[in-house]
Amino acid sequence: MSLKLKRLLDKIYSTLLETYGKQVCFLENENPFELLVATILSAQCTDKKVNAVTPGLFEKYPDAEAFAKADVADVEKRIKVCGFYHAKAKSIIGSAKKIIDDFGGEVPCTMEELTTLPGVGRKTANVVLGNALGVPGLPVDTHVKRIVNLIGIIESEDPEKIESVLCENLAPERWAAFSHLLIAHGRACCIARRPRCAECVISGLCQYGKKEIKK
Repeated sequence: MSLKLKRLLDKIYSTLLETYGKQVCFLENENPFELLVATILSAQCTDKKVNAVTPGLFEKYPDAEAFAKADVADVEKRIKVCGFYHAKAKSIIGSAKKIIDDFGGEVPCTMEELTTLPGVGRKTANVVLGNALGVPGLPVDTHVKRIVNLIGIIESEDPEKIESVLCENLAPERWAAFSHLLIAHGRACCIARRPRCAECVISGLCQYGKKEIKK
């Protein structure tokens, strides 16, 4: 752990929290399984589109048992607007079957177990852990990756390396919240290809922001 980096992350966290307030998961859900499905659907798709699809999807298929018995063509039709619907339907149905067969119908609560589910990587697992299962998890999405590189926290495109550095220097109870705050900031201010550095509340803590403001 780096004391300097820890202090920087604590300052970023407190500043973003003051700016945006407490954030919750952007994917609407009622339980861990619904969040798992929604997160699988969110790959290369907006949360808004996913949130428009899931109410009807969960009305038809309310739990893992229902999805395990689902007709893949019907699921594909219902999730088509989310993109990559063939692969996503296969992952959702496969995950549901494995949850029924191997985990007694309950979404598993460890990274090791979650990542045995079809289509579930560390990011999806961290979303479910940190937002639905009460287990510390820090999802690294495109916003998180971009912003931590711009700030100068790390120079890497590897989500697992980024996750490791952030988790090592943040208190576990802040992991999910820190990810949410960076995502909120990425959508509101630190926008891809056109960051609004002059308006940014953490520009003074950011290597990229300091350079842009000096121009």
